[in-house]
Amino acid sequence: MTTTTRTIDTDVAIVGGGIMGASAALALRREGVSVVLLERDLCGSRSSGVNYGGVRRQGRPVSQLPLAQRAHQVWANLPALIGTDGEYQRSGHFKIGRSEADMAALEAYAHLSRDFDLGIQLISGTTLRERCPWLGGRAVGGSLCPDDGQANPRLVSPAFALAARRAGAQILERTPMTSVEHDGKLFTVRSGTAVAVRAPVLINCAGAWAGALAAQFGEAVPIHSGHPAMAVTEPLPFFMQWSLGVEGGGIYCRQVARGNLVLGGGSGVALDADRARSERSAIATLAVQAVELLPALKNAHFIRTWSGTEGYLPDRQPVLGKSSTTPGLIHGFGFAGAGFQIGPGVGEVLAELARDGRSTTPIDAFAIERFLPVPQAAVAPVASTAAAH
Repeated sequence: MTTTTRTIDTDVAIVGGGIMGASAALALRREGVSVVLLERDLCGSRSSGVNYGGVRRQGRPVSQLPLAQRAHQVWANLPALIGTDGEYQRSGHFKIGRSEADMAALEAYAHLSRDFDLGIQLISGTTLRERCPWLGGRAVGGSLCPDDGQANPRLVSPAFALAARRAGAQILERTPMTSVEHDGKLFTVRSGTAVAVRAPVLINCAGAWAGALAAQFGEAVPIHSGHPAMAVTEPLPFFMQWSLGVEGGGIYCRQVARGNLVLGGGSGVALDADRARSERSAIATLAVQAVELLPALKNAHFIRTWSGTEGYLPDRQPVLGKSSTTPGLIHGFGFAGAGFQIGPGVGEVLAELARDGRSTTPIDAFAIERFLPVPQAAVAPVASTAAAH
């Protein structure tokens, strides 16, 4: 029996249905651009949908703050944009300092980021104990960004794809990309013999798997996968409004309205190229750190643990921008586990690049060229200085 391949012609093809790809599809459709998105599984089912749910600007490299600020405006309009608030709330994000050196680093960051109007407040001493009686004794202070917050990624990320579909995007789930070709004008993205999508523009939002696609076009980058260890407790009496992080890393947590605390820290393990799970020793370490940070968790039970697969580059900065080798190819990947908050802003930037060839948000720091070999300049022949007498 002969299988007939379904061929779809469109303005833009997107590979990857996480929050980046789905928000790009929605932004393109809002501008009247036709788009087809291919997702190997279900949209939002990978790291975009199983992450911690922190929606923070504080602590990001300053080079990411224009993106974060752009995304911050999108988050404010979430219900009108995607039809749900996704349990998003500007609860505040508090980064804890456990030493004077930590506090000096937090103060330095507040100074560095002052032009971005994050509203950071440094809290220590008596004020800390008055406002945070639930904090453990090791905390000496912290940095509060009042308008940062949290959301439920299991609701938000799929909702962007649903909104894009309602706006007219063709969302092809359970449709893995098996090959891609470029003839100089059009990309042809195939999923086996079932579908062939042809477009002059291709957006690579394949997450931890995006490096393979980039490499096909001569842009191999040193991306590797990470697998964060995550856990959620039983519901507890509500005591903590802020989402928490720690200067220098190690643990992060937030309490949802239902009372459960969502925590992360340490690493899980890969089961195969597509799946990961939490690891027992990492969860045990996370539990010890959690009780040290929040004594109220001393007798709490974890009711579920999990992990995911995230893409990391050596400088922990993403690749975002146009290909250096192939006209029409645009990359957006490698967000090092910190892409949830900036995802909607990245989607708008990707849409601008696809539509206009440039973005109004500065993204030069994320160019893929930083990982590519520098071409050797042609050496001009040296003229002989010997005079012909």
